[in-house]
Amino acid sequence: MTVPAAFGGASKVGQSLLSGAERRLVARWVGRVPRGLETYHLTLLTVLWSGLILLFGWLAQDDIRWLWLISLMIACQYVTDLFDGAVGRLRDTGLVKWGFFMDHFLDFVFLCALITAYYLVAPAGYAVWFMLLLGLTGAHMVHSFLSFAATNEFRIAFYGIGPTEMRIVFIGINTFIIYTWPRYYETTIPLLTLAVLLGLVYAVFCTQRHLWRLDMEAKAARGR
Repeated sequence: MTVPAAFGGASKVGQSLLSGAERRLVARWVGRVPRGLETYHLTLLTVLWSGLILLFGWLAQDDIRWLWLISLMIACQYVTDLFDGAVGRLRDTGLVKWGFFMDHFLDFVFLCALITAYYLVAPAGYAVWFMLLLGLTGAHMVHSFLSFAATNEFRIAFYGIGPTEMRIVFIGINTFIIYTWPRYYETTIPLLTLAVLLGLVYAVFCTQRHLWRLDMEAKAARGR
């Protein structure tokens, strides 16, 4: 009888610049998470953070300083996302596949909320750029999940850049917008979209080359 492969989504492949510091942080504090706060509570809190981001983005149309609270929501989502899996493993909750599905689906919801908030505060005339940006950032997530389906290895960090580093980028974007709004949109939005596109092209190129090599190695093994 064939033994099914272990679920690769239970662990992540790849190291980001801050992975080591994060592991030490989790190891030190995961045991202090209140017993009434379970892994699924932490995962589902992303719904709250996303809703508040939409609210603050709407309010920022009249006062751009509301973006500071969007940065706070990014930090809150980072904390809950960092500890949800660790709490589940420590307490042996058993929600491995549920956690994988809900965690990453809600990551996409959170991303949509962020881009929607940026669209709300942007000057008129940038709808197409934000539509492209949403599609491209979503494509990065599709790339990760298709790669996972093909390899059973879930890679979320590429060349030292992972979700934590991207959250820092978003907080930096918020700070930049607060101090320059509404200037520079005519150059920053197209440049940001281009950067996301180039990153996607490079990631897809590297992944397809890796999968091609795996296929050829499997073909050679069958021929022996």
